[in-house]
Amino acid sequence: MVINELDLSIVRKELVTKRTSGDIDMQVMKWAESVRDADRIVIAAPFWDMSFPAALKNFFELCSIMDVTFKTDDKTCYGNCKAEKLLYITSRGMNISTGDALEQATPYLKALSWLWGIGPLQVISVQNTDYLPASEIDNKINEAISNGLKIAEEF
Repeated sequence: MVINELDLSIVRKELVTKRTSGDIDMQVMKWAESVRDADRIVIAAPFWDMSFPAALKNFFELCSIMDVTFKTDDKTCYGNCKAEKLLYITSRGMNISTGDALEQATPYLKALSWLWGIGPLQVISVQNTDYLPASEIDNKINEAISNGLKIAEEF
């Protein structure tokens, strides 16, 4: 799926009220079922406002549907997705590494992975792209591609 091509509704009171009563948009349900049924999940998004673009967060919120991507036993939630692995590919204009307190995408994705029952998160990032010369950026991109190809062998 290409997030920019989807008609994403913002989570508002009406949406919460409808979902609480079991009235879930059919297209959103299809997205959630696709997420639930995927063997592997790959997310590619740029670093944006210390995380990733809001449209992606909106997609996750819409797809986080009880009894679809996660379930509950009235004591806690547990995942219902089949994906064994999650790969997050990103570029960061600043020199902020994965795991840095200023980088909030991976902590969110780890939490979402727990909620949805997805296996471990792997991250490929190219950083400092706003401040390096083009030749250095090309080297970093080639290194990320090489790392990605190694991950793909076992992904």
